Amino acid sequence: MRRLNLIRGLGIACTILYAACIVWLYATAPRTIAEVATGASVAAGTYEIDQQRFDAARALFRREQFAAARDEWQRADPAQRDARTQFYIAYAFYREGWGRVYSDDALFRAGLEAADRALSLSPDKTLIVNDAELGLKSAAELKAEMEQGLARSWGDLNPLKVLRERK
Repeated sequence: MRRLNLIRGLGIACTILYAACIVWLYATAPRTIAEVATGASVAAGTYEIDQQRFDAARALFRREQFAAARDEWQRADPAQRDARTQFYIAYAFYREGWGRVYSDDALFRAGLEAADRALSLSPDKTLIVNDAELGLKSAAELKAEMEQGLARSWGDLNPLKVLRERK
């Protein structure tokens, strides 16, 4: 009798574990086995970005190949869980969308989403990146700059706007 209760208990535990796995798969909706592994590492707290891809993306960014750099950063951080990587993605959107006469609204909106992700992932909701080649050091500054680029005002008609510098 005791053995029968043990077998029933193990059966119930296995059924609950199996149901939890199915619910997790439906909730995360991974498309590949690699995404399943990434989701599992995030859940376990062992998630890390691919540093080689991150460095390759920074090299592309410095050569002003912003779309390629964003793609590489997204491969380096597939779960979008690293604040610094999301900051650089937002900065790439900013640099590509910035214009002397007008800014690309679609790129600035995508950059705002990435900046918001960077701020939300930062432990104290302020993210400062120490990179000498960047004009904007914090995610809040970057976000404010893109919001200003999206805002419409009479200052947009100022011909001296052509002389401003990209940060």
